[in-house]
Amino acid sequence: MRSEPENVPSENVQEKYKLMNEYYLVLFNDEINKYEFVVDCLIDICRHDPIQAEQCTLIAHHKGKCDIKNGSWPLLEEMKRAFDQKGLSTIICKN
Repeated sequence: MRSEPENVPSENVQEKYKLMNEYYLVLFNDEINKYEFVVDCLIDICRHDPIQAEQCTLIAHHKGKCDIKNGSWPLLEEMKRAFDQKGLSTIICKN
């Protein structure tokens, strides 16, 4: 009899992980806020490291938007409010 490899997560764990990352937060480009301000907000609110924050800011600038965080609705809703208070446009989307 063959058993499942130990490093393969069970369906229960996979489903739990999927629910935790069911939504994503999208940042939209604007012509108002400075590049450095957006980078600082991503570091502060999303806990991005500086390189990740710069990359997300560049993607949003060149493509008009960038997915900046995956997670649960309550987590992303709190982050969205923080971005709203800073004057940055975001939206929560379902995966």
